[in-house]
Amino acid sequence: MPDSTSVIERSPDILGGIAVFSGTRVPVKTFIDYLEAGDSIDEFLDDFPTVTTQQAEAVLARIF
Repeated sequence: MPDSTSVIERSPDILGGIAVFSGTRVPVKTFIDYLEAGDSIDEFLDDFPTVTTQQAEAVLARIF
């Protein structure tokens, strides 16, 4: 599994520099918002298919 630093990127050219999943325009904050709202990881991944399961798991490992 990749570590979270390889799955998160920040660039001033992508959404003004907020943290997104690498290779996407999906903010990591959106993932956290889903989890806080009680949504499952699968629901998030269904809504944002450009994010991989491995990316989501790496971010979760970093958070918890």
